[in-house]
Amino acid sequence: MRSWRGGLWLTLLSAAGVASAAQPLQFDTTHSRFGFEIRTRFGQKIEGEFPRFDGWITVLPDGRHQVRLRMFAEYVEIPGKPRYTGWMRGEEFFDVQRHPLVEFESDPYAPEIVGQGGDVRGRLTIRGVSRREVLHLQEPECASPGYDCDLVSRGTIQRGRYGMDSWQFALSDRVTFILRTRLTGAPLP
Repeated sequence: MRSWRGGLWLTLLSAAGVASAAQPLQFDTTHSRFGFEIRTRFGQKIEGEFPRFDGWITVLPDGRHQVRLRMFAEYVEIPGKPRYTGWMRGEEFFDVQRHPLVEFESDPYAPEIVGQGGDVRGRLTIRGVSRREVLHLQEPECASPGYDCDLVSRGTIQRGRYGMDSWQFALSDRVTFILRTRLTGAPLP
């Protein structure tokens, strides 16, 4: 898949409508969860998480929003599987010694996306390789997404496009990022 379908991103972007240009909306890193999954060629799902990340949504002067996210790959882990965690951090996958961050910066988008879901385009950088991707924000389950419920995004990428092409015989090329985001502060009425 060539799109990084990140519903979370879209939700975050729409929820940013309450932020001002001077004060970006910050992600609540305590109540948000950023993870990923990859399947083996035998159908087993391997789930990982980024326990350290930060992000924010900026309201631009024209009213559109823009989201920025940084996931600290050096802390990526596969819970309960230290050998897999070491492999994910190693040269064959995230290569955290040389590339400690996974970053996403969206193009400006309409704030309405947060309330209805949809796609947002932007630039994803993994291992120093930047690619244009499309993220998908899921339709929210509450009236105040990011506060009363998670902003949920899913994005699927092809890892080989980012230089993570080892273990093709054992692992799928597709990696799906699953982001469940909460925002800090309180929404404006």
